[in-house]
This record gives sequence, structure tokens and C-alpha cells, in this order.
Amino acid sequence: MPKAITTVTTTNTDDLLRLIQLLAWLSPGFPTGGFAFSHGLEWSIEAGDVVDETALGDWATDVLCNGAGRSDTILLRHAYAGNPDDLPALCALGTALGFGRERRVETCAQGSAFIRAGNVWGGTRIAVLSDQEVPYPIAVGALAADHDVGVDLAAAAYLQAFAAGLVSAAVRLIPLGQTAGLHVRAMLEPTIIELVKRTHDAALDDLGGACFRSDIAALRHETQSTRLFRT
Repeated sequence: MPKAITTVTTTNTDDLLRLIQLLAWLSPGFPTGGFAFSHGLEWSIEAGDVVDETALGDWATDVLCNGAGRSDTILLRHAYAGNPDDLPALCALGTALGFGRERRVETCAQGSAFIRAGNVWGGTRIAVLSDQEVPYPIAVGALAADHDVGVDLAAAAYLQAFAAGLVSAAVRLIPLGQTAGLHVRAMLEPTIIELVKRTHDAALDDLGGACFRSDIAALRHETQSTRLFRT
């Protein structure tokens, strides 16, 4: 007879519950409509900026570190840690950061959908946000705070989901093979971890970006003749 296997478990039930919730909220199956947005990548591919795995990795890294990824992480942290009464003002700031109509649609459509779906779990902060436009990272931060999901874990999961959405769009648009897409996702993991660390103490005054080509792509996409994505 084979020897019995002894398993030592150090994770408590509450931690497992929070992990399960986070996996659900940032899953591609969560009804935010994220599959419809490319964050300007559709125009960038047509313009010849992103044509292969290497270019996609560089483009996604820049967007994460110097564009929406960084600013979204700061907004998420402030939605998590700030006073719930300040959330409407934070939403107004997050919406104003959207560079052009499509960027505002992208973040507010997903954020408001996230709040509607998140009402299944309930919470004080998302109740405050239920009757207004909500940028996506603020919605995620608010629900994570309501259910004591660690803010670093929430930020990492949000960034990973954002990066996965970019890669998924590129796989369909370039087109890029699934394996190449997975290479990019694996390559972005250290970038995500570093970004979570670098935003620990970021203030709202630190919001802002420097991804000009990506911003131009968001504006040009509005009049792109053939489009599969909303942004």
C-alpha cells in the first residue's frame, strides 16, 4: 500500500473566500463587457505600431507603467482607503482623466457594470456609487474594501486583468498566436508586481501619464473606418 500523504494547510477560510471573490470579480466572465474594448490598440495595430509579440510587449508595458495602468492603480488605492463620502468626488476626478470620449466610455461603462454586478455581494462603498458613473478602478477598489480583500492583491488582479484584455485584443487583431500572447502575459508579470509596489504611497497629485501615442490612438479610433472594438 502507498504511504498516506500528509498535507499541511496554512491558509484560513477567510483568506480563501477573499481569493475566490477576487478571482470572480476580475474574471473574463464577470459581466463588465471588457471584451469590447481595446484601449486604442485596434488603431495602433492598423497604424503599424503593434505588429508582433515584441511590439505588443513594449506597448503594453508602456501603458501599464506610464499610462492608464499606473493612474488606475492610484485611483483603486484611494477608492479602497479613502473616506466613502469622498467617492463621488474621486469618480469625477477619475472620469476627467479620460483622454477623449472613448477612454471615458471605456472606464465608466466597465465601472458602472462592475458596480451593478458587485451589488450581488453588497457593501457600503458600492452602495454610495450605485447611482452615478464610476470609473472601473474605483469600482474595483470600493468592492475590495467592502469585503476586506487586500488592496495589493486587488491592484495586482486589476492590472493582470487589464493586461490580459490588451493581449486578448491583440491576439484577435494582429493576429497573434495564443502561445505568443501567453509569452507577453508572462513577460508582464514582473512589471505588474513592480507597479503595485511603486504605487503604495502615491497621492492623487501623482495621477497622470505620458503615453502620447496611446492617447492619440484613443482619439483616432473614434473615426476609424473599420472597427471590431468600442475603443
